[in-house]
Amino acid sequence: MKKLVLLIAITLTAYPLMAQEEEPEEIKEGWNGSGTFSLMFSQAAFNSDWQAGGTSNYAGDLSIDYNIDYIQDRLSWNNNLMGEYGATKQKGERFTRKTNDKLQLNSILGYKVEEDSDWSYSLFLDFKTQFAKGYNYSSDNQVRTEYTRFMTPGYLKFGPGMLYKKEDILLLNIAPATSRFIFVDDRFTTAGDYEDGNYFGMDKGKSNRFELGASVDARSKINLMDNVVLNQKLSLFSDYLDRPQNIDIDYTLKVDMKVNKYLSANFVFQAIYEDKAISGFQIREGLGIGLSYLL
Repeated sequence: MKKLVLLIAITLTAYPLMAQEEEPEEIKEGWNGSGTFSLMFSQAAFNSDWQAGGTSNYAGDLSIDYNIDYIQDRLSWNNNLMGEYGATKQKGERFTRKTNDKLQLNSILGYKVEEDSDWSYSLFLDFKTQFAKGYNYSSDNQVRTEYTRFMTPGYLKFGPGMLYKKEDILLLNIAPATSRFIFVDDRFTTAGDYEDGNYFGMDKGKSNRFELGASVDARSKINLMDNVVLNQKLSLFSDYLDRPQNIDIDYTLKVDMKVNKYLSANFVFQAIYEDKAISGFQIREGLGIGLSYLL
């Protein structure tokens, strides 16, 4: 619980500290779209006489993050499409390994409580899966076993709630009656001596699971300095029907540093807790330099 409180504090308390320095942006009614495309690449090579140790390797990461929004009077519709894929290969290893794999769509429809209010009645939809197969590897890295794939798992959640939005600096959606579906290929729940709940909470032979709970989703964007932007995303979900005290957490912190129109650098930290998948925090961290283009 302390970790959960810390993540929420980092995400939400940074806003009031920085918002005082932000100039309000003019709101454009109708459809507005914007996004970024980036390609990051890293490589290291050592010859046979290199004495300090090291393994030759290369890695790449491709991502697209696009927003398309609609605003008309008290009505708003915010949509975000994100796709990321990364891989690395080390010399001597048989397989190329994924370092990042995400396909996600977020959509929130809001209608303001009052014309000048920052609060809206909302209806949201969130879909999340991955592009390619994921594997577990043997200790010698010579054998791999498929563990995940496209739509295995796939997550779909939706529900009514209340939305707080302050320009493009902070978005907070609270939905106390959220429906969530988890989808998998049933071949993973029928093989061998499978026991109920061992694969993303699925019962034996099942390919989907329904959950009813509460969700909180937050996004913030802060300009730390010229050409340096801090973006944070936090998603929380508690299943009323099964261990509601075990809250699913997905937190991402990303710092984008723009060198010029085409060159950029970024730092990414992501922490995921989902006890139906694994009883512990999944941590991802990356630092890259590469090409970036505003869409």
